[in-house]
Amino acid sequence: MSQSPEMIVDRKAWMSLLAKAPVARLAALVPEMPQVEFLRPPEVGAVMVQGRVGGTGAPFNLGEMTVTRCSVRVEGAHVGHAYVQGRDKDHATRAAVVDALMQSDRAGVMRASVLGPLAAEAAARRTSRAEKAAATKVDFFTMVRGEDQ
Repeated sequence: MSQSPEMIVDRKAWMSLLAKAPVARLAALVPEMPQVEFLRPPEVGAVMVQGRVGGTGAPFNLGEMTVTRCSVRVEGAHVGHAYVQGRDKDHATRAAVVDALMQSDRAGVMRASVLGPLAAEAAARRTSRAEKAAATKVDFFTMVRGEDQ
């Protein structure tokens, strides 16, 4: 499901985009961060990842995944949270700051300067991956033989 920058209005969508963003790209888009108060400083931990049998069946524990979480207060009022895969504390902090700013009067600026480019790049990566997968697709067909008619 591709989302245009204008469609990224719900918090679930922008938090997902920030969590999946390449670390270097997020740092380039948010080079300077405002003064923050850490409600929960970045900390590394693990979460249990569940799978489903056959994709839709009974759940089962697949294993643990390392995550980093962070909660910040920006401008003394807006609270932002982030959970990111891996051990990158800077990534978690930047994602939490953007989450907080998206709840402030700077949401439009953040949507245009950070979320828009990230959404466009994510869509381009999905398209590229789909094109590579389509190039390997094999179509099987059966020819009708005379005795099968």
